[in-house]
Amino acid sequence: MNLSKNEEQLMRHIWKLKKAFMKDLLHEFAEPKPATTTVLTMLKRMRDKGFIDYRLFGNSREYYALVTKEKYFSKHKGGLMNDFFDNSAKQLGSFLTSEANLSTDQLKELKKIIDAQIKKDQ
Repeated sequence: MNLSKNEEQLMRHIWKLKKAFMKDLLHEFAEPKPATTTVLTMLKRMRDKGFIDYRLFGNSREYYALVTKEKYFSKHKGGLMNDFFDNSAKQLGSFLTSEANLSTDQLKELKKIIDAQIKKDQ
């Protein structure tokens, strides 16, 4: 099951904070901040989808992730390559190196990651 764009943004805040009350989540949003009721609706949907849960502290809920960021995005990486790059690692690499406007330092870091993965797989 997937998260909507807005739910994914909220999920990124939860991953960043690890555990968060409503006030913490609202603080993470840029202005104009979404309405509390909007965030509550997204949190309910995300809980129904199995992405988050909460602990009760009196009347307050502390939200936390049930799905790690790595697990979520690893399930979607195939979709990204399929949807935008015709399932071609070469096209994805070409995009990252020529169209994404990455700095030389970012490209070097990407190369280190790729080289480490190749070494690990050998």
